[in-house]
Amino acid sequence: MLLTITYTGQNTAELGFLLHKRPDKIQKFSLNYGTAYVFYPEVSEQKTTAALLLEIDPIDLARGKLGSKDGGLFDYVNDRPYACTSFMSTAISRVFGTAMSGRCDSHPELAQTPLRLTACLSALKDNTDTELAEQLFAPLGYEVHTERETLDNSFPEWGVSPYIRLTITGTVRLSELLNHLYVLIPVFDKQKHYYIAEDEIQKLLSHGEGWLSSHPFREKIANRYFTAKRSYARKAIDILLADEELPETSGELAENSESEKISYTPLNTQRMETVKNAVLQSGASSVIDLGCGECRLTSLLLNEPQIRHVTACDVSVHELEKAAQKLHLDRMPAYRKNKLTLMQASLTYLDKRFGNFDCACVIEVIEHIEPMRIPAFERVVFEFAHPKTVILTTPNREYNKNYQFMQENELRHGDHRFEWTRAEFKAWTEHICEKFDYHCEISGIGELDETSGQPTQMGVFTRNG
Repeated sequence: MLLTITYTGQNTAELGFLLHKRPDKIQKFSLNYGTAYVFYPEVSEQKTTAALLLEIDPIDLARGKLGSKDGGLFDYVNDRPYACTSFMSTAISRVFGTAMSGRCDSHPELAQTPLRLTACLSALKDNTDTELAEQLFAPLGYEVHTERETLDNSFPEWGVSPYIRLTITGTVRLSELLNHLYVLIPVFDKQKHYYIAEDEIQKLLSHGEGWLSSHPFREKIANRYFTAKRSYARKAIDILLADEELPETSGELAENSESEKISYTPLNTQRMETVKNAVLQSGASSVIDLGCGECRLTSLLLNEPQIRHVTACDVSVHELEKAAQKLHLDRMPAYRKNKLTLMQASLTYLDKRFGNFDCACVIEVIEHIEPMRIPAFERVVFEFAHPKTVILTTPNREYNKNYQFMQENELRHGDHRFEWTRAEFKAWTEHICEKFDYHCEISGIGELDETSGQPTQMGVFTRNG
């Protein structure tokens, strides 16, 4: 990942003072996920360029320091070490934190002076949303230029690259430029590398102070910044709009709006409650949560007296470590702890530990598996583990058109290998029932759209005989 910042004008070598990084040597910074280097490819009185190079070790990513959702080859072959993502935003705040705050004790006046600055980011992922860069940076006064290559000139049918080289030029304070980049880089990729907590709202508002509330695409920015936490996006937008003069509304309308806010339930909450209820309805007393992630379903099941034992399984050691923290395993009461087992394993390899459970839950997992490995998954779960009940959920691709900022044919998550339509999911369940002697009931979860159904589709497989 590479970011360059170029200052053109007079006495431009003073950029080193503003960034608090000397131009005459290469400086190295160790981060949790890699190493950052700051160096100056060009230094003169009229033009000076500073570069921030971020190196991430894909082996470290795969070994669990940051974890992943599915495992296997994808852990090693992906764009995370190379595409400009939230890793770069974090590096900017760590390496240029003082400059972001606008502080420069040796040149305080220069720090508050708008300068002619150009920033260039390589391999920024916009998923071919050709208007996105212009929408985000032009309202802030930047000249915006993007370059995009075809994936392979020999295979034009592959189309164009989902990555761009972005160059923005404007007369701004250096602190403003750095804060703009910090906030807007993750808006492109929509996939943060760390767990997002509620304090991230204040972080967004702090770095967006003075410009985000007046940005014409502020709602789009908030929604993409919190793509996995829609409730946080709504809170941020409410705060940004709080100072605006709103049109007068009747008390009844305001009351109705407030009621709508209170009654809203996030899709993931609906999904987990629906699955929990399906588990209880099946009569199961022992459950294995396959691809458990942070154990949200497991946590609900542990509260149920009917459930005597829950095994939570994930391919990522890092996910299991986060799950242990969120479950407060270190101080969990004995009666609850005795019901729980955390286990690292892959869903595409035979594992004897998967057997002897009344119910197996596979929640939002199958779409992360490469299609060529689905047959192995099927045999592991339905043939070898062979529980009485299997509960599986997966996105309904037809519903994606209802998401405001999704492009046509875009999947809901960058790690999804596919997403089924309702017809495709039904065909797959019929295949499973015929091959492994189950019968299946299909239902939907979430808000119903008359033409595209519900956002999540669920299959409850029950073994015959």
